[in-house]
This record gives sequence, structure tokens and C-alpha cells, in this order.
Amino acid sequence: MTENFTMKKMERKLQHADRKHSKLYLFCNFMALMIITAFSALMLSPTVQTVFPEGGDSRKQMYAIFVLTLIGCVIFTMYASALFFRHKSSQLGILMALGASRKRLVPGLFREILILSSISSIAGIAAGFPFVWIIWRGFRLFLVDSADMYLTFDLKCIFVSIALLFLVVGFACLNAWRYLRRTNIMEVIREEHINEPVKEFRKWCGPVGFILIIAGGVLGYCAPSFWYNILQAYPPAWINFFYVPVFIGLYMVMLHTVVHGWRNYKKNPYKNIIARSMMKFQGKQTVNNLIIIALLIAGGCFAIFYVPASGAGALLMYAKQPFDYFFHYRADQNIDSEEEIRAFAARYGLSLKDWTQGEYITLGGGGNQEIMDDETHFHIEYVPIAGEVKILSEENYARITGESVDVKPGTYMCVMNEEESSIAASQSIGHLTNMDTRAQLTTEYAGNVHYTLLASDNYVVVDNADYEKLSEGLTDEWKGKIVGFNIVEKDSYAFANDFFHHFVDSFDESCELVYYYDRVAKLIANEKGEEFWGEYLLDELHYEDVDSSFFRLMWAYRPSFRILSQNDYLFTMSVFFMMFIFIFIVCLLTALVVCYTRCQTIALNNRYVFDDLKKLGASPAFMLKEVRNQCNNVFKVPMLVGMSVMYLLFAMILYGNDGKIVTSEIISLGACLGILVLIGGVVYAVYRGTVKEMKRKLGI
Repeated sequence: MTENFTMKKMERKLQHADRKHSKLYLFCNFMALMIITAFSALMLSPTVQTVFPEGGDSRKQMYAIFVLTLIGCVIFTMYASALFFRHKSSQLGILMALGASRKRLVPGLFREILILSSISSIAGIAAGFPFVWIIWRGFRLFLVDSADMYLTFDLKCIFVSIALLFLVVGFACLNAWRYLRRTNIMEVIREEHINEPVKEFRKWCGPVGFILIIAGGVLGYCAPSFWYNILQAYPPAWINFFYVPVFIGLYMVMLHTVVHGWRNYKKNPYKNIIARSMMKFQGKQTVNNLIIIALLIAGGCFAIFYVPASGAGALLMYAKQPFDYFFHYRADQNIDSEEEIRAFAARYGLSLKDWTQGEYITLGGGGNQEIMDDETHFHIEYVPIAGEVKILSEENYARITGESVDVKPGTYMCVMNEEESSIAASQSIGHLTNMDTRAQLTTEYAGNVHYTLLASDNYVVVDNADYEKLSEGLTDEWKGKIVGFNIVEKDSYAFANDFFHHFVDSFDESCELVYYYDRVAKLIANEKGEEFWGEYLLDELHYEDVDSSFFRLMWAYRPSFRILSQNDYLFTMSVFFMMFIFIFIVCLLTALVVCYTRCQTIALNNRYVFDDLKKLGASPAFMLKEVRNQCNNVFKVPMLVGMSVMYLLFAMILYGNDGKIVTSEIISLGACLGILVLIGGVVYAVYRGTVKEMKRKLGI
């Protein structure tokens, strides 16, 4: 009984002496669970799920960055567990040397790790919800607020956190079992002082790594397009393995950083030798940490780049558009006349000028369609009536734009923006069909005309005589009008907002549609007795949500009111921007935590080195220089790699979208470069704080 009491007391004393490593383990688990809980809670919240389009690029980006962050946090927690047991091993070895059997140590060890792992993980999960709420609330208070930004949670997100909790606890138990199975007591005691060097490659490792990163990025980005266009099949999930060279290259770059560094030490081989040696002696841990940091920084940059990439083009377009107010509507809708709109504006002391009005018709356009051969493969087949196309005559195009155009009979021209970066009507239209009379005209593509305000709605221009033929017998359901005007005085936001709501109220339920709903495709599918692929879209949008982001971005008859668009842009895009800003904050915070933790580990593991340097007479300035060199490698290299690689990849994506870098994209790339400078400033500030903390702990 006395022996048991003494052994328990010894266990408690050793645990108390090792509390600094226990605190580090608790901190790592807590941060990982808090970050993943917050991320998944926001990502799966109805607030975000309602606004982010199903299957859209923004949603795919969000999921991809979440997976990247999750992988980083999983590796981080595994590293924290392994580090904790490296230090725990000396405690176990001492107890074994004092006569404690492994069977005797099992209950206490498992009890300790279960308590530490569970408490830190549960606390992290509990903190995740207030963490995301505080950040989101801060966005609403200091940046932008809208009805869309009312945050609600879907508790399904808790399953992600619970899965990570079980992984943390399970890996800790596995480590405990692995250490208890060791038979060499001296090896167990010396575990924390055993080095983990990595295999030393030659100096070609780093440059080849950069080449692999670039090659992997290009391959991964281009492979799906190649698979789709050349093999005529939908890309399988495994095609993402083409990105594997990126990770291999990243490993080689970080390996080169640890083994050789990025300076030439031939002339002075002893320069920074202590810091370089410490990096090599703990090479495996350091390389793993540097990879995690680089991935998290890359993910955070990819998220924050969404903001200038989306905003630059839109704000530039609003500033350049020739009309303050520009809208279109179906001819069968009860929209105010010119006199009524002038009277409406007069209530706000405004008068109109440059009133412009034209007509268009909606026809069935032929085009190449995918015909499925099996679940994944397809072939391209021309279909005479494939989907909706809006048709302008030469006369109406000139009336609206002020530009004359000559379209030859039997041909059509697509309307694009000035930089030809918009998605315009298909160039494979071979037939135009009146959907009431089914009169059909054979046609062919004859080039492009340019007018930004019409570039996003699938407009084409045809010969006046062809337009008249195609319009015969067409009902108002398939006809429409386009109106544009300017304000003489300084424009009024109040007028624009009231007129927008009044404009929406003028439409009936048949126009309660998203812009990608295709009435022609539905009609053809119904005539064939087939189910229309977009039937679910009828319930996607509702007039009562007129002020929501989804409505203002996705409504089929969304108008362009300059002052409304400019002032409400942040409100309209608020959920998108706030989600990606939040992702950026989470990724950057996680990367900085890993950097800080790694540097603190260096301080704890190598205290004896600095103690020996003191005894040998090393000055505080010399030791501080070695600390800075060590931290410099942990902070600088992965940050620079993550930021530069993602910047280059982002530029490649912008170029790959349309084969050119247009003015708005140049502006967004400049803004992204400015963001990288700000990130560098934040990283440097944390680096300085970390060095100061290490200096205090090492007694320098």
C-alpha cells in the first residue's frame, strides 16, 4: 500500500514537472478543434449555404480550402501528440527504472492522456461557436451589415468536430500504447534527446522542388479541361492526383531549407552553424511543420484573393457604363412607361435625359449539346433547338448602343464586352426558331460586337429583315424591351432603391426565375415527354427576398442601376466576401500558431544547447542572433513559398479563364500584391513577438 502511494506520488510530481509540455499539447489540440469547429460551423450554416450557389465555383473553393485546413489541423494535432510523448517518454523511463511495471503504468498514463485530450478538444469545440460568432459580428459592426448576414448554425457541423476529437484521442492512445511497448528503458529515457535528421539530398533538391510545384499546378489545373475536351468525358475524382507533384515539390523545397538553407556558406561554412544544425537535428518535425505552414498560407491567400478578383471588375464596369439606369423586361409585363418613370423621378427632384429604348425577341437557338453515352462519357451533337437566345435587330442595337452595325442576312453576331472576356452566346448557332410558329431560319456566326451592358445576357444581333421574319406571330411572352437613361442632376440613392422595388413589384410570378433558367429547353423537354433538367430552379428565387444577395445577383431580369450597384455592392456580396475573409483569417491564424508552436518547441528542446553556450562565454547578442536565424527559417521560407506559389497560380487561373489578362484582372493582381505585403507585415510582427518570448524562456 505504501509502495503504491509512493509511486502515485512520484507520477504526480513528474507530471507536474512536465506541465510546460502538457500546456503545449493542450494548446495545440484546443486551437485545432476551435479552428475546425468555427470553419465547419460557418461553412455549413444556412446563412452561407443559402447564398453560395449549388455547384458554383465559390462553393467549390470554400470546400477545397476547408479540406486543406482540415488536413493541416490533423497533421498539426498528430505532431503535437508525438511531441508530447517524446517528452513524456523520459517520465515513463524514470518510473520504469524505479521498478514500475508497464501494467502498473497503463491506468495512470491512459487516464492522463484521455483527460488532457478530451478536455482540450471539448473546450476547442465549445470555443469554436463563440469564436466564429465574434468574428462574424465584428464584420457586421465594422465592415458591412445586411439581412443576409444574420448568422444561424446547422448543428450537423458538430459531426466534423467530433470526428476530429476521436482522431485526436485515438492517436494519443495509439502513441501511449506504442511507447509502453518499448523494452529498452534507457532508450525510453533518452527519447526526447534523440535527433530526427532527414536524408540529405544535394542542392538540386530545392530548385527541382520549385519546378515540380509549378508543373504540378499547371497539370492539376489543365488536366480536367483536357479530360473533358479531348476525351469527351467528365473528369473523375482521381484526376486531382495530378496536383501531387505540388506536394512532392513542396516537400523538396522545405527539405532543402532544413538541410542546406538558401544562403551560400562555402566562403564561411561556420556562419549560423548552430541554428542550421538545430534545424537538421530535428529535421523531420521541422519539414512537416514547414509544409503545413506553406499549405495554410496558400489556402488563406487563395481565399482572400477572391475579394479583389470579384470586386475590381464589377466596380470598374459600374464606373464605365454609359447609362445610370439600364434594364430589360418581357413585353407581357406591366412595367411603367417613360412618362410614368419621369413622374416617379420628379418626386425626388430628379429629371431624366438620354432616354433610350429598344426591343428584342427571345428565340430557340441551335447549338452543340452533350449527349451522354454512359454515366461519364458523352459525344457532342448539334441540336436545332437547344436553348434561349435573345435577338436584337441591327436597328435596335444601334438605337440602344448608338453604334451602327451591318449584319449580313443569314448570319448573326454575338454581343460581348470590350475585352471579350464575358460568356456570350454560342458561336455554333445554326438555326433560330420562333417558339410560337416554329418558323426557322438557318444562320451562322459572323463575329462579335461589343457592349458591356448586354454582354452577360446571351444577346445576338441579326439583319433587320431576318428579325422581322422571325418576329412574325411571336407572342409578348417571347418579346421584350430594353430601356436606358441618365439623371440630369446628382443621382439619388433613395430614388434608385425605391425604383428598384417598384420595378420588381411590376412583374408577375412567371418572371420569378433565376437567369440561368431556360424556358426554351423546358418547352422542348416537355414536348418530348422528358423531365426538364432545371425544374428545381423554379423554387430557387422568390420576390419576397428582393433585398437578398441571391435575388440581386441571380434574378433573370436584374437591372443595372449604377448608384445602387456601387453603394450596395458590399451588401450584395457581403456573405461571399465575409466567408472568404473568415477563411483567410482562420488559415493565417492557424499558420501563425504552428509557427509559434514550432519555435517554442525549439526553445524547449534546445535549452541545454543555449545553457552550454552561456558556459562557454557566448554573448547574449550571439545567442539572440541564433534564435532569430532559427525563427527566420520557420517563418520566412514557408510564408514566401505559400504566398508566391498561390499568387502565380492565381494569375494563371485568371489567364486561363479567357486566354488573356484584362484591365480589371491587372487591377485585382495589383490589389492581391498589396494584400501579400500586408500579410508579410502581420507575419513579421508575430515573428518579432515569438523571438521576444523565446528570448525570455531561454534567459538570454
